[in-house]
Amino acid sequence: MTTELKQADIHLIQRLLPHRYPFLLVDKVIDIDGYSAARGIKNVTMNEPHFQGHFPGNPVMPGVTIVEAMAQTAAVMVGVALDLADQNMGVYFMAIDKCKFRRMVVPGDVLEMQLTTQRGKPGGKVWRFSGAATVSGEVAAEAEFTAMMETPKA
Repeated sequence: MTTELKQADIHLIQRLLPHRYPFLLVDKVIDIDGYSAARGIKNVTMNEPHFQGHFPGNPVMPGVTIVEAMAQTAAVMVGVALDLADQNMGVYFMAIDKCKFRRMVVPGDVLEMQLTTQRGKPGGKVWRFSGAATVSGEVAAEAEFTAMMETPKA
């Protein structure tokens, strides 16, 4: 039995996540396999505000924003799988574990975030994910993290 993989473009992402510029850090999410796995894409550009100070003359994407991009990818995956568009989903970090940075990410890179759900189910608020962010197949960062996702009660 084959599963139809889904995608989320920037319009759907904005209907799922509360994040906006300059903190919306995922451009699209592809290969969404239910709420078990997905791949997010972030096109890294020089006009992002963190490059003004991180670091002048040597722009490097901050590691915390790479981890945030992974978390946003995970939230979009869950939002698509559970049909949460326009539901005002709140997404909050609870823990970040086993985080490692392996390669600098610079303007011009295409960051790919591969996420897998370790724990979580429809109706549950607490989810755990593992993820890796790569550039041209080379690991830039990896982490496990826990997040709470909830929608307001009617």
